[in-house]
Amino acid sequence: MTIAGIGAITGYGWGREQLWDGLLSGKSAAALQPGYGPGRDDDAWVALVPDGGDPEVSTSRYGRAVHEAAREAVADARDRGWRPGRTVGLLHAIVLGDVVNWRDFYLVDGGRRRSRDYLRLLPSTPVSMLMQEFGFHGPAMNISAACSSANVALITAKLWLDAGMADDVIFVATDLSATPDMLDSFVRLGAAVADAEPLDACRPFQEGSRGFSMGEASVAFVLTRSVDRPYAAVLGGAMSNDAYHVVSVDPTHEQILDCARGALAAAHVTAADVRYFNAHGTGTRQCDVAEHHLLADVFADRPHIYAVKPLAGHCQGAAAAVEVAAAALGYDRGIVPAAPIVAPAHPRLLDGPTPFEGGITVKLSLGMGGNNSVVVLGAA
Repeated sequence: MTIAGIGAITGYGWGREQLWDGLLSGKSAAALQPGYGPGRDDDAWVALVPDGGDPEVSTSRYGRAVHEAAREAVADARDRGWRPGRTVGLLHAIVLGDVVNWRDFYLVDGGRRRSRDYLRLLPSTPVSMLMQEFGFHGPAMNISAACSSANVALITAKLWLDAGMADDVIFVATDLSATPDMLDSFVRLGAAVADAEPLDACRPFQEGSRGFSMGEASVAFVLTRSVDRPYAAVLGGAMSNDAYHVVSVDPTHEQILDCARGALAAAHVTAADVRYFNAHGTGTRQCDVAEHHLLADVFADRPHIYAVKPLAGHCQGAAAAVEVAAAALGYDRGIVPAAPIVAPAHPRLLDGPTPFEGGITVKLSLGMGGNNSVVVLGAA
């Protein structure tokens, strides 16, 4: 399965070129935003998707972001020689959906909206609107596995193609949930940091890391077996669950390690073949410990390491999609868009944008509830 087209709406702006330029700048997409904190009277560092998109599509930023990411990916794929097959499916990776408008539905509208406006809130609506716009009739569904959702959707898309359920799959991952309520909850959990610039707070594989800075994104891919100029190939993947805790990672990391081994087997590559490790990279202590263990135990600390969350933010259900997009663009453009090193670091951590040496990339994503996923990428 290859990535034929990419669309991206992130804190850097509307479009994949804005994402790419932002990552190469080495500067975070976050800015100080008012109205955060327990009393909603603090400023917080958050990478919000700015207002934009087609107002004819939706009155909500969320709806417009879903649509524009998919439109950009489809147009990009067509420019690269993709022609839709007979059966085109759609997967939308989400966790909480249109958080802002659900909040307003209860707190502003008192649970009363016109039917037309209420329907926009349902998770099925963006999926239906995209299928209608493009005239696609393949399988269509939302998929959710916490912060692992986008990786899981990629693996599901490959399963669909391998099983002949679809000739092509449009994939969208959307999370615009960096609201004051949500960020405050993650801060109180000890996972997110709101009071410091991201590169001062989120330092995966570096000393002094305190956790992640929150971000938003909607990222889309066209996934297919036939395109003239693909970005990269999705060679395989695997999923597992710790069955340990609703938030914490199993300290043995047994399931994470097994998940990585399963992904390598599915992709028909060995650990020694892996040149790059695209980290989950939240910068939390639990994640850092788990990823250090994985790199040492399975990969003998050989791969180059990079993380995107210090730049784009932790985009929750869309996080892995942002990070796979960064990797796929890197395959195409010969650059690994790594974040700069700002403190003593793992010896294999890349320091800022680096020439791409080719080879296999492993992308790890971990989600609350023990959701583990690994995707293996390679040249198409």
